[in-house]
Amino acid sequence: MINTHLVIDVISRSDSSGVEPASDRPSARTSTYTRRENRLASLSKTEDDSASKDYKKLYEDALTENEKLKSRLEDSKQELTKIRSQLDRVTQKQDRMSERSTVFESEKRVYVIII
Repeated sequence: MINTHLVIDVISRSDSSGVEPASDRPSARTSTYTRRENRLASLSKTEDDSASKDYKKLYEDALTENEKLKSRLEDSKQELTKIRSQLDRVTQKQDRMSERSTVFESEKRVYVIII
Protein backbone atom coordinates (compact mmCIF):
# COMPACT_ATOMS: atom_id res chain seq x y z
CA MET A 1 0.00 0.00 0.00
CA ILE A 2 1.45 3.37 -1.04
CA ASN A 3 1.21 6.24 1.36
CA THR A 4 -0.64 9.03 -0.50
CA HIS A 5 1.12 11.74 1.52
CA LEU A 6 4.47 10.43 0.39
CA VAL A 7 3.41 10.41 -3.27
CA ILE A 8 2.06 13.97 -3.04
CA ASP A 9 5.23 15.10 -1.27
CA VAL A 10 7.47 13.58 -3.96
CA ILE A 11 5.40 15.14 -6.75
CA SER A 12 5.32 18.55 -5.10
CA ARG A 13 9.07 18.55 -4.44
CA SER A 14 9.77 17.73 -8.06
CA ASP A 15 7.68 20.72 -9.16
CA SER A 16 10.11 23.44 -10.22
CA SER A 17 7.58 26.26 -10.22
CA GLY A 18 9.20 27.85 -7.19
CA VAL A 19 6.09 27.53 -5.04
CA GLU A 20 6.76 26.12 -1.61
CA PRO A 21 5.45 22.56 -1.43
CA ALA A 22 2.39 22.07 0.78
CA SER A 23 4.17 19.54 2.94
CA ASP A 24 6.92 22.02 3.79
CA ARG A 25 4.48 24.47 5.34
CA PRO A 26 4.31 24.22 9.16
CA SER A 27 0.52 23.79 9.21
CA ALA A 28 0.70 20.86 6.77
CA ARG A 29 3.41 19.15 8.80
CA THR A 30 1.41 19.63 11.99
CA SER A 31 -1.77 18.20 10.54
CA THR A 32 0.15 15.27 9.06
CA TYR A 33 1.80 14.71 12.41
CA THR A 34 -1.57 14.95 14.17
CA ARG A 35 -3.19 12.47 11.80
CA ARG A 36 -0.30 10.07 12.27
CA GLU A 37 -0.50 10.37 16.05
CA ASN A 38 -4.26 9.79 15.95
CA ARG A 39 -3.77 6.64 13.87
CA LEU A 40 -1.11 5.33 16.24
CA ALA A 41 -3.29 6.14 19.25
CA SER A 42 -6.24 4.26 17.77
CA LEU A 43 -4.00 1.27 17.00
CA SER A 44 -2.61 1.19 20.53
CA LYS A 45 -6.13 1.55 21.94
CA THR A 46 -7.21 -1.50 19.95
CA GLU A 47 -4.17 -3.39 21.24
CA ASP A 48 -4.98 -2.29 24.81
CA ASP A 49 -8.57 -3.47 24.42
CA SER A 50 -7.45 -6.87 23.15
CA ALA A 51 -4.83 -7.10 25.90
CA SER A 52 -7.40 -6.30 28.59
CA LYS A 53 -9.73 -8.90 27.08
CA ASP A 54 -6.90 -11.41 27.24
CA TYR A 55 -6.34 -10.59 30.91
CA LYS A 56 -10.06 -10.86 31.58
CA LYS A 57 -10.13 -14.27 29.88
CA LEU A 58 -7.10 -15.42 31.87
CA TYR A 59 -8.73 -14.19 35.09
CA GLU A 60 -11.98 -16.02 34.29
CA ASP A 61 -10.05 -19.19 33.47
CA ALA A 62 -8.16 -18.94 36.76
CA LEU A 63 -11.43 -18.49 38.69
CA THR A 64 -12.94 -21.53 36.99
CA GLU A 65 -9.86 -23.61 37.77
CA ASN A 66 -9.91 -22.45 41.41
CA GLU A 67 -13.57 -23.47 41.76
CA LYS A 68 -12.79 -26.92 40.35
CA LEU A 69 -9.86 -27.30 42.75
CA LYS A 70 -11.98 -26.17 45.72
CA SER A 71 -14.60 -28.75 44.81
CA ARG A 72 -11.99 -31.50 44.54
CA LEU A 73 -10.49 -30.45 47.87
CA GLU A 74 -13.91 -30.59 49.54
CA ASP A 75 -14.53 -34.06 48.08
CA SER A 76 -11.13 -35.21 49.36
CA LYS A 77 -11.87 -33.84 52.83
CA GLN A 78 -15.18 -35.71 52.93
CA GLU A 79 -13.51 -38.92 51.78
CA LEU A 80 -10.80 -38.51 54.43
CA THR A 81 -13.44 -38.03 57.14
CA LYS A 82 -15.26 -41.17 55.97
CA ILE A 83 -12.05 -43.23 55.95
CA ARG A 84 -11.06 -41.98 59.42
CA SER A 85 -14.48 -42.97 60.73
CA GLN A 86 -14.12 -46.46 59.25
CA LEU A 87 -10.62 -46.77 60.70
CA ASP A 88 -11.87 -45.74 64.16
CA ARG A 89 -14.65 -48.36 64.02
CA VAL A 90 -12.24 -51.10 62.96
CA THR A 91 -9.74 -50.07 65.65
CA GLN A 92 -12.45 -50.10 68.35
CA LYS A 93 -13.69 -53.48 67.17
CA GLN A 94 -10.16 -54.86 67.24
CA ASP A 95 -9.63 -53.45 70.75
CA ARG A 96 -12.84 -55.13 71.96
CA MET A 97 -11.76 -58.42 70.40
CA SER A 98 -8.38 -58.11 72.07
CA GLU A 99 -10.03 -57.40 75.44
CA ARG A 100 -12.34 -60.38 75.01
CA SER A 101 -9.39 -62.56 74.11
CA THR A 102 -7.52 -61.40 77.20
CA VAL A 103 -10.56 -62.00 79.40
CA PHE A 104 -11.09 -65.39 77.80
CA GLU A 105 -7.47 -66.37 78.45
CA SER A 106 -7.79 -65.23 82.06
CA GLU A 107 -10.98 -67.23 82.55
CA LYS A 108 -9.35 -70.22 80.91
CA ARG A 109 -6.45 -70.08 83.36
CA VAL A 110 -8.80 -69.75 86.27
CA TYR A 111 -10.79 -72.73 85.00
CA VAL A 112 -7.63 -74.81 84.57
CA ILE A 113 -6.48 -73.92 88.07
CA ILE A 114 -9.82 -74.90 89.54
CA ILE A 115 -9.86 -78.25 87.83
